[in-house]
Amino acid sequence: MDLNKTKKALQDFARDVVDHAKKNLRKKRIRRNGKSYPLVSSGQLEKSVDDKLKVSPNSFQLEFMFADYGAFVDAGVDGKKTKYGKRKYGLKTFSYKTKMPPPKAFDKWVVKQGIAPRGKKGQFKKRSIQSVGFKNSITFLIARSIFQHGMKPSYFFSEAFESAYKKFPQELIDKYALDVESFLDYTIPNK
Repeated sequence: MDLNKTKKALQDFARDVVDHAKKNLRKKRIRRNGKSYPLVSSGQLEKSVDDKLKVSPNSFQLEFMFADYGAFVDAGVDGKKTKYGKRKYGLKTFSYKTKMPPPKAFDKWVVKQGIAPRGKKGQFKKRSIQSVGFKNSITFLIARSIFQHGMKPSYFFSEAFESAYKKFPQELIDKYALDVESFLDYTIPNK
């Protein structure tokens, strides 16, 4: 059976989800201490968002992929002090309990956000734990803040999927029906 119309509908659905998720990552911002920052700044998460469609004679398999930490960005993470409640879309609730995120994970982020310490001539000062002292490191302070207050859910992927899915079912049913009709016309000759 030729399922080209169904395959095309699934490809369009997947492309819509991926494009919308990437757009969400570019436009969503977080607010901390009265300032607004991009949700993600390195672009690595956005680059990692993709889909894979496998077509077999009797089935379809559609997968969506993104970097591992994308699940935390999408669903958010409860901190020790701040809780964000039940997640929409049935997402798992992540939370910090005893271990905070590694401070070195924020090293490049503080530079991109323009909040890395600088000297009088504008050169970057040392910001790592080893060079400044554990509790004075800007990366440590950010990691501690995230440990205490968590990360608010962004739903960058979940919203994209939900939006595309609302448009999807009837279109797929229509396309699949056309494919089955073509198959039946081919296998059962009209008399």
